[in-house]
Amino acid sequence: MAESISEGTLKSWTKKVGDRVEQDEEVATIETDKIDVSVNSPQAGVITELLAKEEDTVTVGQDLFVVEEGEGGQAPPAKPEEDKKPEPTEEAKEEQKEEKEQKPQTEEKKEPPKPKQESKPAPAAPSSDKSSKSKSSGSDTPAPPPQASSLPGTRSETRVKMSRMRLRIAERLKESQNAAASLTTFNEIDMSALMEMRSKYKDEILKKHDIKLGFMSAFARASILALQEIPAANASIEGDEIVYRDYVDLSVAVATPKGLVTPVVRNAEGLGFIGIEREIVNLGKKARDNKLTLEDMAGGTFTISNGGVFGSLYGTPIINLPQAAVLGMHSIKDRPVVVNGQIVVRPIMVVALTYDHRLLDGREAVTFLVRVKEYIEDPRKMLLTS
Repeated sequence: MAESISEGTLKSWTKKVGDRVEQDEEVATIETDKIDVSVNSPQAGVITELLAKEEDTVTVGQDLFVVEEGEGGQAPPAKPEEDKKPEPTEEAKEEQKEEKEQKPQTEEKKEPPKPKQESKPAPAAPSSDKSSKSKSSGSDTPAPPPQASSLPGTRSETRVKMSRMRLRIAERLKESQNAAASLTTFNEIDMSALMEMRSKYKDEILKKHDIKLGFMSAFARASILALQEIPAANASIEGDEIVYRDYVDLSVAVATPKGLVTPVVRNAEGLGFIGIEREIVNLGKKARDNKLTLEDMAGGTFTISNGGVFGSLYGTPIINLPQAAVLGMHSIKDRPVVVNGQIVVRPIMVVALTYDHRLLDGREAVTFLVRVKEYIEDPRKMLLTS
């Protein structure tokens, strides 16, 4: 576990009592607020006891199961006292004998059931009659609400306990909303040049590097160059100090069934298009396969989130504290634009930069987004920077 994690939820046992396990074989899975952690057997042997139940909260250092060296695979034999029923005493035997002797006698003494006497219904009390008449004739009395069964369709509810990851995401997002002075600036990017470059070279790159060239690597590279020009966007606040960094650990937002995670591409400033694309693909696959490690998630100085893959047209991404900014990409739509005095149709993407106004002024945030726009609209510029 990381130092920041002190407890987790035991989600499932993959082994049971009596099972044979090898050294380092997975026995259980613990859900933390960041990732799911496998619990492996420290030695080969047979599991003889489980010390916790599924959905229990377990702490770091707690014993979870007992494994003994040796062969086996069957559950331990049941205790003798559980298998053997206690012999009845002499008094109990006598009582059973008397019950058997008395049973036929009691059956003979049973009388046939008497016919039920018909009884006339009692007249209703006058007070009840008056109250019922007043209720039926009164116009001020509201009608009772309709029963749920009389409504069309179903009205069922399902309650599901929030996972630790979802609880942590909610906590961090609310913390970001409360702590950061968040503002968002928008811009539009003509994707024609980048789409043309991608269409021209994607087959060659796939054949040579076994990587599908996407748009994320271009936006990542453009953001890295813009961060070098606007270092405050790559900084963070610690106490009363601002920490500036000469490296870029790029957090890439990835949607998983359990929630949004942001694995980190380390030292992204030293990678080109192919290297960034390869790292993003590998991290995305690990996230979807639930194989991310704590090292994959730790840190991060700037985040890119691509809501466009789900069809988002506009959006205001939320800052991943303690970072200073997050870039939001959206879907590409053909739109009429004016180019050199002529109305033409171009593929346009709306991009958004949400930034912490405590660190970045409006001029710096707008300049950052304009630089990203310039690099994407003419990718050759990214080759001319040192």
